[in-house]
Amino acid sequence: MALKKSDLYSSLWASCDQLRGGMDASQYKDYILTLLFVKYVSDKAKTDPNSLIDVPEGGSFDDMLAAKGDKEIGDRFNKIIAALAEANGLRNVIDQADFNDEEKLGKGKEMQDRLSKLVTIFNDLDFRGSRAEGDDLLGDAYEYLMRHFATDSGKSKGQFYTPAEVSRILAKVVGIGPHTRQDHTVYDPACGSGSLLLKAAAEAPRGMTIYGQEKDNATWALSKMNMILHGNEIAEIEKGDTLTNPQFTRNDQLRTFDFVVMNPPFSVKSWSNGLEHDYGRFEYGRPPEKNGDYAFLLHALKSLNSTGKAAIILPHGVLFRGHAEATIRRNLLQHGFVKGVIGLPANLFYGTGIPACIVVLDKENAPARTGVFMIDASKGFMKDGNKNRLRSQDLHKIVDTFTKQIEIDRYSRMVPLREIADPKNDYNLNIPRYIDSSEPEDLQDLHAHLHGGIPDRDLDALSNYWDAFPQLRGHLFTPNRLGYSDLAIDVSQVQQAILDSTEFQQFTDEARTLTTDWFAAHRDTLAAIDEDTTPNDLIAALGDDLLARFKPIPLLDEYDIYEQLMTYWHEVMHDDVYLLLADGWHAAARPRQTIEDKDRKLSETPDLVVGSGRGATKYKTDLIPPALIVARYFADAQARIDELTAAADEATRAVEEYLEEHAVEDGLLADAMGDDKISKALVAGRLKAIKKGGDPEEIEALQQAIELYNAEATAKKAVKEAQNELDLATLKKYGDLTENDIKTLVLDDKWQATIVHRVVGEVEALTLDLVARIQQLGERYAATVPDLDAELDQLEAKVAEHLAAMGVST
Repeated sequence: MALKKSDLYSSLWASCDQLRGGMDASQYKDYILTLLFVKYVSDKAKTDPNSLIDVPEGGSFDDMLAAKGDKEIGDRFNKIIAALAEANGLRNVIDQADFNDEEKLGKGKEMQDRLSKLVTIFNDLDFRGSRAEGDDLLGDAYEYLMRHFATDSGKSKGQFYTPAEVSRILAKVVGIGPHTRQDHTVYDPACGSGSLLLKAAAEAPRGMTIYGQEKDNATWALSKMNMILHGNEIAEIEKGDTLTNPQFTRNDQLRTFDFVVMNPPFSVKSWSNGLEHDYGRFEYGRPPEKNGDYAFLLHALKSLNSTGKAAIILPHGVLFRGHAEATIRRNLLQHGFVKGVIGLPANLFYGTGIPACIVVLDKENAPARTGVFMIDASKGFMKDGNKNRLRSQDLHKIVDTFTKQIEIDRYSRMVPLREIADPKNDYNLNIPRYIDSSEPEDLQDLHAHLHGGIPDRDLDALSNYWDAFPQLRGHLFTPNRLGYSDLAIDVSQVQQAILDSTEFQQFTDEARTLTTDWFAAHRDTLAAIDEDTTPNDLIAALGDDLLARFKPIPLLDEYDIYEQLMTYWHEVMHDDVYLLLADGWHAAARPRQTIEDKDRKLSETPDLVVGSGRGATKYKTDLIPPALIVARYFADAQARIDELTAAADEATRAVEEYLEEHAVEDGLLADAMGDDKISKALVAGRLKAIKKGGDPEEIEALQQAIELYNAEATAKKAVKEAQNELDLATLKKYGDLTENDIKTLVLDDKWQATIVHRVVGEVEALTLDLVARIQQLGERYAATVPDLDAELDQLEAKVAEHLAAMGVST
């Protein structure tokens, strides 16, 4: 049986990290990704006779596995990798990591054990693609490892990786999509490990023709491996400094491409060192000697063909810095090359914590361009460890807004070039000049403070709620005087009044029905999940349809609803779909015994335990949690256990209350206490000691305590026996499930029920913001100045009265 993807990745990372020792993550990744490469090409060669990578005898992962425990394991690994490299023209590409380096891997037994354990970990991965052909296990495993290595590498060494979410945005806003042909070209002049190029090419239905250049030797090798790992063996990835020594030239001119995507190093101070030939890149101005941001941008522009488009990640400074950069910016805008600018949140990238932006260039429509489309997406993100990360809803909203040129208040607008060129702006592209994303100021109303009442303008600002619930405002507020209203109910009752309102209940029911209908429309597709299903296509169809259905609904943000689906997809559904791809419905639903691996420090928490003590058998139920089986098939048995549990809790309370009454100093059970504690054993011991000749009242109290303890034990035993019976019946039921039963449990009881619950929760959460605002306004203007004056007069009178009583005259 396949492990859940999330379990597979987390155990892979935990195991690798455990064996890292003191090595820096930026170095350790070369070892791990080399092993991943050898494992992948070895597995692929076993099933694909047409594989472009030849795995020679003595150059496979199986040869590495055979070296386990060998005293010369490091040297053997190097020779195996060298044989693989030699057979495929990959010398100085896949053999960069030295597996016999004692400084990094330890000496003697330490190296022997570390490498033996590492090769064992990778043996658990199976890339032969038996049933899971529709799912990119390798790509996801690689992405998981790269994100973790980038996180651990720190600012100075994490630039080899562009977060996947940002890569997808660049690909989509630059125009790569369903109509992009396989012979269309995409180029990254600073490609790092190649992750951005691969994400861009993946947006095209049949991939694209890939070109890239990378300056750092180790990262270039990583990129070459990455291309092969992702089935792009023929991608052209060249080595060298793009600015001073570009490799893609023809007849002393830069080669041009359909698309350019790039995340170059920010503000390089030495960009022109060694520059002899500018290839006409600086016709619109020469970048300042101490800042290379525009050098990369102008290289990208020159590398575009006549209809080419580029998306480049750059620091915000390129939008507003003066002098030479201002000249370049003005020329680019006057020629219409800048299609758009997207401001991103701070701390997204691994090489820097500063906020960045995406500059989109477009040569095709440049002469007719009359404006620049701007987006301020700086506030849409989630915290992820010590970095910020774009959520699924942030990515989708940015792409939708940019590609459809949708203007949204405080988020996006098309800025006319005449406004940008106006002398007050002087071709400055700083986003806050054109989009005010700040929240409206919450103004205090002096008249309301003096005379009471809530200003109607504050209530009018909540129009989204009143549009959704037309009668609610009239129910909550009554007119005070012109322009002011009073709360018709106590502030503490506002939330319940909203929840109880017919309109809110109808709104909730509508959201529930909309979600249920959406799921019903896709249920047949979900029920047909098999080895040919492509998970990314599946969730894209589900997500886009959910967005479209909720778009017309007032008050609700369709992207918030979409995020509920995507969060559940990443947390649960993707794992479930992977299991179904790998094993099919029946096998995926079968419980498996938990994994206990002391060497890898991997211990799973069981979902179901049958038996007790050493004879207990522990199971994981990855696809169908036991609670779903119980709820559908054993509801009566569960209800009985709930009753027995309640009885056991009552018996425990009876014991506690009796002890609280009598097990106190001078109480009837005082002599049975030991170190201020009392137990059944102590009570029984005391009873035995005084049974003859003891105080009758104490004996009776001890006997009563024993009876209560026995009743508690009997009640708890009944719960345990009933639970054991239910667990056994539940385990047996898994084996009796038909495929239709499994689909009902997974599709209806698990996926649909959870998503509907999450959407309804999003609806109910809306009330919290409304309630908080109404409470704030109600409390703000509850006490008028005359009220405060009267209260002050009362307090002064009380003080004077107290002083007079003490004989102090005022």
